[in-house]
Amino acid sequence: MPTPTTVQLLWGTQPRPKRGPKPALSLAGIVAEAIAIADAEGLTNLSMQRLAERLGFTKMSLYRYVPGKEQLTALMLDAAMGTPPDTAAVQQNSSEERWRSGLRLWAETIFAQYMAHPWAIELTTGRRPFGPNELGWTESALIALADTGLTGSERLDTIVLLNGHARSLAQQLHSLGGEQPALEFAEQFTEMMTAAGEGFPAVRAAFAEEAAAAQAPPSSGGPNDALNFGIDRVLDGLGVLIARRTSASGRS
Repeated sequence: MPTPTTVQLLWGTQPRPKRGPKPALSLAGIVAEAIAIADAEGLTNLSMQRLAERLGFTKMSLYRYVPGKEQLTALMLDAAMGTPPDTAAVQQNSSEERWRSGLRLWAETIFAQYMAHPWAIELTTGRRPFGPNELGWTESALIALADTGLTGSERLDTIVLLNGHARSLAQQLHSLGGEQPALEFAEQFTEMMTAAGEGFPAVRAAFAEEAAAAQAPPSSGGPNDALNFGIDRVLDGLGVLIARRTSASGRS
């Protein structure tokens, strides 16, 4: 039987053996175990040999299900991204237009997936086949933008902007490595400002204001909410463009 391609594995279209013993493993189970390893130890510590040992099988036996790590990581990414939010079900509310609510939900949800599976960030780059879940994320965002009057290219570029913001912020937060490294950086930054702050007054003022805001009582959409701040600015810009298109269409 020919080796299944990445696309066949992602979409479940690979040829099935018509006879033979019942498989001892399932592709979904293999992928789930691989995700567990990557979540706990990172993608660099995942190998076919390590995965086989964890499953209690030989490495050669895994090749009956997935040809190699390239195909395995493609399956892992699609599974880790999960089901996208149903932006078509988002209800209109008095404070926000429906397209904005849909895109906000989309961006917040994909950010949560990147935070849960940091290794997935490095896999979402370059030209590669998409699986049903990942393609579903594109479909979900496009549905939210369906009645905005934006062109196809503009709708796709909107997805790139929001996804890039979510990916970048998640990557930055993961790079901090937890509370202790963040505390160490804060102490180092304070030391830098004490030694050379006079030469960088704008930097010193901005961080002093941020520090004061961080000590204030939390509020919805507060000044330190980098995720929603970025989402809002992208949506604000889209709103201006959509209004301009709507006005021009009304004049024509």
